[in-house]
Amino acid sequence: MERSSDYGAFMEKFVLKPSSSSHELLKGLTFAVKDIEFMNIFNYDARFHACFGLIFQFLMILGLFRCEWFVTGFGNPDWARTHSAATSTAPAVLAILRGGATCVGKTVMDEMAYSLDGDNKHYGTPTNPCAPDRVPGGSSSGSAVAVGAKLIILAAGTDTGGSVRVPASYCSILGFRPSHDAVSTAGVIPMAQSFDTVGWFARDPVILNRVGCILLQLPDVDLVRPRQIFIAEDCFQLSSIPNNRVSHVLVKSVEKLFGGDVVKHLILGDYVENKVPSLSHFISKEIKKQDYGIASLAALSSAMRLLQRYKRMYLLDLIGFIFYLKRRYEFKNNHGEWVTTVKPDLGPGISERVWEAIQTTGESIDICYSVKAE
Repeated sequence: MERSSDYGAFMEKFVLKPSSSSHELLKGLTFAVKDIEFMNIFNYDARFHACFGLIFQFLMILGLFRCEWFVTGFGNPDWARTHSAATSTAPAVLAILRGGATCVGKTVMDEMAYSLDGDNKHYGTPTNPCAPDRVPGGSSSGSAVAVGAKLIILAAGTDTGGSVRVPASYCSILGFRPSHDAVSTAGVIPMAQSFDTVGWFARDPVILNRVGCILLQLPDVDLVRPRQIFIAEDCFQLSSIPNNRVSHVLVKSVEKLFGGDVVKHLILGDYVENKVPSLSHFISKEIKKQDYGIASLAALSSAMRLLQRYKRMYLLDLIGFIFYLKRRYEFKNNHGEWVTTVKPDLGPGISERVWEAIQTTGESIDICYSVKAE
């Protein structure tokens, strides 16, 4: 009954109210956080913690003050078992609390953020509220489901290779992945820090914008007119959806908002090949022979594959394949020792990806970093 009422979205529930000095922007709204962000219920008000943090730690040690410090479980019970409770709260969570929202729980995620499906063998797969017979998408599965099911107004998640964008699309809600480093990832367990971002979900675009104003620390300003918007013609041609139903609609919308002079058409594959000379190391005859459609993007994908084990290869995400290599390498550096020591119980699919990442070598890593820099 409990699972059906909350769609299996929550790891645990609690109520963490904003401080009395919070802003009005998110006042009265509820949110939840993914099981990847550190939380300490006495640390969300920095001034409060600075004055009384050590006292409360002391009282807790003595068992004189009843409170709960949360263990960040990274979607896996073995991780939770082998790690201590948080002693600080992620700045992104603090910012939402100070924006006036109330946190009501931690949400289910894919183990070690290493899947885009949204399933979890230990805690169950959250039920997709708009398609109960389909997976909800991951790795921020519970956050997306809780928003989509109208259990909360907004939610925080993380996105390394699609972990906000994919579940948002599967659950028919809005999800936003900011540019890398635009929102602090301090207090978030790293998956692959060169690509990790803190993102968020909402059903209402107005709410999505309000959260963005807080997390991105943006002033309340009018819409900014972009100088240029590029339409990657070769990428749109990879879609099975007729071009006039996608790119043409997009172009007309942009022209209506900003005028036709900002729209520029280009062949992204040629642009990337010209701007990233290090890709020549990865552009092989085999890649050119394969039916990828865009050789330079396939090569870009191939380079990054050395750095982190990407969750799944999609034709339309070829450019992500190169970053897949880099993320795999960083994942190994971050968690390889823990995985080989603890040998955690991991679900199917995730177990294979994790162990493949652990066994990766540093081959071509320097070139991958050159590609990223270029």
